[in-house]
Amino acid sequence: MKKKVVIVGGGIVGLSCAYFLQAEGHEVEILDQSTMDSGASYVNAGYLTPSHIVPLAAPGMVTKGLKWMFNSSSPFYIKPRWDLDLFDWGLKFMRSCSEKHVVRSLKVIKEINELSKDLYHDFDRLPALDFHLEDRGVLMAFKTAAAEKEEGRVVEQAQRLGLDVCLLDKAEVQKLQPQAEMNIAGAYLYRCDAHTTPGIFMQQLKQYLLDNGVKIHTKTSVDAFEYKGKTIKGVKSGDKMWRSDEVVIASGAWTTSLLRALKIKLPVQAGKGYRLNEYQATGIEMPAILMESKVAVTPMKGFTRFSGTMEIAGIQHDIKKNRVEAIARAAREYYPGVNIRKETLEEAQCGLRPLSPDGLPFIGRHSRYDNLSLATGHAMMGWSLGPATGKLIAELIDEKPQSLNLNPFSPQRKYG
Repeated sequence: MKKKVVIVGGGIVGLSCAYFLQAEGHEVEILDQSTMDSGASYVNAGYLTPSHIVPLAAPGMVTKGLKWMFNSSSPFYIKPRWDLDLFDWGLKFMRSCSEKHVVRSLKVIKEINELSKDLYHDFDRLPALDFHLEDRGVLMAFKTAAAEKEEGRVVEQAQRLGLDVCLLDKAEVQKLQPQAEMNIAGAYLYRCDAHTTPGIFMQQLKQYLLDNGVKIHTKTSVDAFEYKGKTIKGVKSGDKMWRSDEVVIASGAWTTSLLRALKIKLPVQAGKGYRLNEYQATGIEMPAILMESKVAVTPMKGFTRFSGTMEIAGIQHDIKKNRVEAIARAAREYYPGVNIRKETLEEAQCGLRPLSPDGLPFIGRHSRYDNLSLATGHAMMGWSLGPATGKLIAELIDEKPQSLNLNPFSPQRKYG
């Protein structure tokens, strides 16, 4: 049955939901508070990562978080502040940082990543889309024996799950990209991974949706809902109302505050990430995560992107120079021949990733309403998991068999 679906949020997750719902014949409208040309869906590393099987909530992260909390340039920084939502999120995060949770999540994360990567390749075969997608894999580059050993434990789990990964020495890495010397001891190459240029894909997908009847409303902040009993009747922005048969919340880091209007409490914190785009030639051809510094490096269409850091400091877009410089410093340390120019630092941008307490996204219905679906909380995997989330939400609304079991992603799941 054709339905009128209102999607709140126009990032990669919202657009992906719109794509699959429109393909099933539904009338779709997207509401987004921004101009839809910046934010986390545009400044991310562009990775498609079946290799990222370990959730953010893992053993050792609480200790690291406490150690890094007092260093505002550290890879994972939580700004100390009095915030009850942050306290609640933190308690759930600590309960989730267990080996049991990691083991339970490995196959779940791998499967949704593989589904999403396949869907990106389906997009790539559409005549209307011509975006950048390369299956070169991702290097996990290390300088120290400790980092090699740490990633080696992940590699063992990845190989047991059937992922394609191998260990390379420095000379073998150099053969893969002869124009960019790396100051490393070696790297694990996850051949199962791929990368894209996010801005290109976002612009093309938006245009595709508009061409196929999806209505997109920018600069439209949702401030209220009309509901009766367990049914949401409409979504409001000021004096405007959009009637709805189904509502999808794909509002990323803004989810918690938005859902208060529906009397739903969902633990999502904003995790700020930064990016530097270097437009001068770097010679870098292989995507790489610089392990000790937690910086991602991506050769994109026309530039090289250096991105990273996780800063939990609420909803704000302040650019902290020390965090920008930490990314640039890592680039120089791992790539001796790369020059990060002053203008590149000055043009740094940030985006807010939506963090769930256990590192798994929220995908599914909420029992408070019969026609509400949630699609948020993807943390650093939002770009990678966008298409899979869109497909799963469309299957849910159409009451079709699910491509994956949604129980691990339930918005009302327990933690720990």
